[in-house]
Amino acid sequence: MFKDIHDMISYVKKEDVKVIDLKVTDLKGTWRRVSITSQKLNESIMTKGIGFDGSSYGFSTIDKSDMMMVPDISSCYIDYLSEVKTLICMCDMYQIKDQKFTRFEDDPRYVAKKAEDYIHDSGEIDTILLGPEFEFYVLDHISFKNTNDHMEVKIDSKHADWNMGKNDEPNLGHKVRNHGGYHLDSPDDNSYQFRTKVALAAEDINIPIKYHHGENGGPGQVEIEVEFASIREMGDRSMKLKYLLKNMAYQEDKVVTFLPKPFSDECGSGMHVHIQVKKQDKFIMFDEKKYSGLSEIGHYMIGGILKHARSLTALTNPTTNSYKRLVPGFEAPVSVTYATGNRSSVIRIPGYTLDETEKRFEYRSPDGMSNPYLTYAALMMAAIDGIKNKIDPQKLGFGPYDMNLYDLPLEKQHQIKHLPTNLIEAIDALQKDYDYLLEGGVFTKSLLDSHIKKLKEEHDIINKLPHPYEFELYFNR
Repeated sequence: MFKDIHDMISYVKKEDVKVIDLKVTDLKGTWRRVSITSQKLNESIMTKGIGFDGSSYGFSTIDKSDMMMVPDISSCYIDYLSEVKTLICMCDMYQIKDQKFTRFEDDPRYVAKKAEDYIHDSGEIDTILLGPEFEFYVLDHISFKNTNDHMEVKIDSKHADWNMGKNDEPNLGHKVRNHGGYHLDSPDDNSYQFRTKVALAAEDINIPIKYHHGENGGPGQVEIEVEFASIREMGDRSMKLKYLLKNMAYQEDKVVTFLPKPFSDECGSGMHVHIQVKKQDKFIMFDEKKYSGLSEIGHYMIGGILKHARSLTALTNPTTNSYKRLVPGFEAPVSVTYATGNRSSVIRIPGYTLDETEKRFEYRSPDGMSNPYLTYAALMMAAIDGIKNKIDPQKLGFGPYDMNLYDLPLEKQHQIKHLPTNLIEAIDALQKDYDYLLEGGVFTKSLLDSHIKKLKEEHDIINKLPHPYEFELYFNR
């Protein structure tokens, strides 16, 4: 938005901006905020930054946790959701190293930039285009309690079929059956007006929206798809869109969740990522003579991602709940394979991409619990590894499998590699396969160690927690 700090200060004075919200992304992929009044904005913020405790964000250790946030003035935009006029600025993380003010290597936003630079320097790709599909549920109630004597979760949606018989208040009957929400029209699609407002607000802050629609999950599952952008820019757009969704839902007495599997017998929510690349301003993923019209370089990218798919899940699917979505029968992939138009494969080549401007593939396992900067960076690091090492996915047995993989006989299932079935499997896969992420200093061992430590802690908490259904199964045995 601004060319330099002087331009920013001038704008703040001219437009009577009252508050500047400085935001950084923590290891989990959540925005953290420090707010200053406009009176405190001056040139020194670019050289001294604002100090914070990095260990509280999941990074580093307590003895090396002093960090600074410095605004990226090109990223600033007006927050129209605030009661007072507020300017949001995404920040970069810095630390003092060898008595010098230097970028913090594990800052997720910096990891995204390093990935872009590394891939561009390879000479193979100069434009990276990523297009995520954000699936989520729009709900009307959520309450949960976990104490030593009480475990309970109550989720409700006016959309849901279980409310069809509700008669303690006016009921107009527009409910959605189980698995029945895909592309519904109004009035059954009762979050349409909310999503439209979000889409228009997103475009006001330079997040172009491809489309939005109802998804399969009956109790209010929907999708918003964002137009293509590179790694760091798409990370920025992802953070900004989540902020809009959560806050605009709150204003309408609704709540948005990206939890991968909130309902046991409904489709989970993913964050499928479409991948397309260019070189010298030309699309390079189309070749009508190759399988599915995908070029050799496109196949190598698929090969790299599938080779590293199991380790990628520790970044793209970083919660215990993520693996309750990655099960057969709910439109989520479990097989490390590729195919055309096949939603049971972890990589799908859309069948409707018929020319060079459209040809791409889609990686289907990620979910919205992931840190978007790390997810997009890791996917492209796996893809460039495939290009550099000419990894042919067919020769490695990854496909193509143009069939419903859920229906494969058991003996053939054993011939196919599968994604991890739980978080600890994913952690183990990452610990065995991460060198491709360290190339060019993009990811660091310290970042991966911090991430793995967090995942193990969460796994251990859930693993020792009694589940309410265990009482049904075992209490009176």
